[in-house]
Amino acid sequence: MYLGLGSNRGDRGAHLEAALAEIGRIASVFRVSCFYRSDPVGYENQPEFWNAAAAILWQDSPEALLEALQSVERRVGRTPTFRNGPREIDVDILDFGGVTRETPDPVLPHPRLESRRFALTPLSEIAPKWRHPVSGSTAWEMLTALPEKPGVRRVALRSRRSPSPVR
Repeated sequence: MYLGLGSNRGDRGAHLEAALAEIGRIASVFRVSCFYRSDPVGYENQPEFWNAAAAILWQDSPEALLEALQSVERRVGRTPTFRNGPREIDVDILDFGGVTRETPDPVLPHPRLESRRFALTPLSEIAPKWRHPVSGSTAWEMLTALPEKPGVRRVALRSRRSPSPVR
C-alpha cells in the first residue's frame, strides 16, 4: 500500500514526522520518501506544502485503513478548514495493492493521483516500478507527462525514520 502525506500549517516537517510515527503504530512502514516542498493546488492562496510518500504493509480492508488514517490525522492535530484549504496534516491512500473501485470510500487508486506532481514525485522515489492499476503507467511516466507547474522541490531535511530510497 502507498500513502501520500502533506502539511502546510505550522511546523510542516514535525507534522509529517508525527504522522509517520503514528502510522508506524498501526502498520509496518517499510519505505519513506524524502520530504518535498510543493506549490498549493486548488486553493492557491495558502502556504506551500511539504509532502512525502510511504509504503506500508496493512492486513485489513481499505475502509479500515481510511478510518485508521483519519484517526492519525486527528492525533497529529488536523483541524477542519475547507476543501483544498490549509491543513496540519493530510494522509491519503494512493494505492491499495492494485485494487480499483469507485465506491465506497476510499476510491482506489486515489482519483486525482495522475494529475498531482506533489504525490507522484515522492511516490516515484520510493516505488520506481509501481504501475497505476488502471492506466498501467509508472509514477515516473505520469510525472513526466505533467506540466512543470505547480512545482515540487526536494527539502534538504530528510525524515529520520526513512530508509534509503531503493533505485
